Amino acid sequence: MFAPDPDAFEAILQRGRSALAWEVLRRDPDYRADRTVISGSPADAAFVSRWGLHFR
Repeated sequence: MFAPDPDAFEAILQRGRSALAWEVLRRDPDYRADRTVISGSPADAAFVSRWGLHFR
């Protein structure tokens, strides 16, 4: 049976939804592949167009 990690839950509460979204996104294999293939810059126009976001 799955038991939630209280430390992980606390980290989400402290850092907010954007930190959780980033954590999920950075583990996505398609995102990671695009991140390295498309110029390597998260602000690259093709990258932003595909993912609809960028991080500074």
